[in-house]
Amino acid sequence: MSYFERTGPNTYRATHHVGGAWATNEQHIAPALGLMTHAVELDRDDRRDDRLAVGRLSYDILGTIPIDEVEVRVAVLRPGRTIELVEAVLAHDDRAAVRLRAWLMQTRPTAALEGTSLARIAPPEEMEEWDPTSVWPGGFIESAQVRRRQVEPGRASYWVRTPLPLVAGEDVSAVAGAAGLLDIANGMTVRAHPKDIAFPNVDLTAHFFAEPRGEWLGFDTTVSFGATGLGLTSSVIHDVHGPIGTASQVLTVRPS
Repeated sequence: MSYFERTGPNTYRATHHVGGAWATNEQHIAPALGLMTHAVELDRDDRRDDRLAVGRLSYDILGTIPIDEVEVRVAVLRPGRTIELVEAVLAHDDRAAVRLRAWLMQTRPTAALEGTSLARIAPPEEMEEWDPTSVWPGGFIESAQVRRRQVEPGRASYWVRTPLPLVAGEDVSAVAGAAGLLDIANGMTVRAHPKDIAFPNVDLTAHFFAEPRGEWLGFDTTVSFGATGLGLTSSVIHDVHGPIGTASQVLTVRPS
């Protein structure tokens, strides 16, 4: 069992485990974002031997994707010795569905400077198990294991992990694995029930100052709705050692 199975050099077939939350016959975008990050890292490793780190992942979601075969193409937009800007495009049936621009950055020994003022969340063992299928349908949500501490609607901290590999039979980095979970943030502490209000995100941007370690990915999330149909889901990303970055998703808020 996995989210995707490779079918060619640049093509992958989605399994039913990517089933979406807004429409179960479409892909939840979360695994696809991880797949694109995996493709960027494979391309990097084919071209270079210095393993530039992923500093930013910025995705624009151009449309929905059926649970079917997809293609991912990678191109270097700004080559460099220490910094690169890389673009990946995920397409279905020759239609671009998601565009990713990723900054890849040279690593250096800065352990003596390591630190952040971002607040830590409680570890996963101190949070209660929570079943996200109580709010959302779909194969991806069914595959996620969640521990959550809810403050109020639209405000919570939680941990997420999945037992499923991103791509069958392939080693996937911790960053790509984490990228495949990031988009779950918009559904883990809803301000309004999705049966009453639709609030899909049209993008996701994540910045990392450390690579994730461990099987759990943590979030400290706030969801905000404005007065004119726009919204924002903002998260501080954690691993079990503390904060490692941030993520944001702009929303289109649509009352039924």
